[in-house]
Amino acid sequence: MKWQHVQANWPAFFDAITSRWPDADPDELDNIDGDQRAFIAYIADLEELEPSEAREEIREWMEGEIPADVVMDPVHDNRSITLSAKYVGEGEDESDDDARFGDDDEIPNDGDRTGRV
Repeated sequence: MKWQHVQANWPAFFDAITSRWPDADPDELDNIDGDQRAFIAYIADLEELEPSEAREEIREWMEGEIPADVVMDPVHDNRSITLSAKYVGEGEDESDDDARFGDDDEIPNDGDRTGRV
């Protein structure tokens, strides 16, 4: 993930932050408000690390999963839907319910129910 994801959805990351750094204070995190430099300084102070070491810990943490609260956010969902348009057949809209096209349960012409053609 990128810092912009963290910054834009700061409160949604509190659980992930406190899971990684159990001594982190939610009130302090609230005051940081997604400021990357302030977060690095806070983690350095909390863990008694040099800022470069704290930055590395945060970088490693950011390699993990994006919290479900962020993934399920309507802005994120809508962007994912829009990006999926390249996989949608002609005449369909990426936001339409697939069920109305009636092709979800089609069996391939060779009768193979596994979906292999």
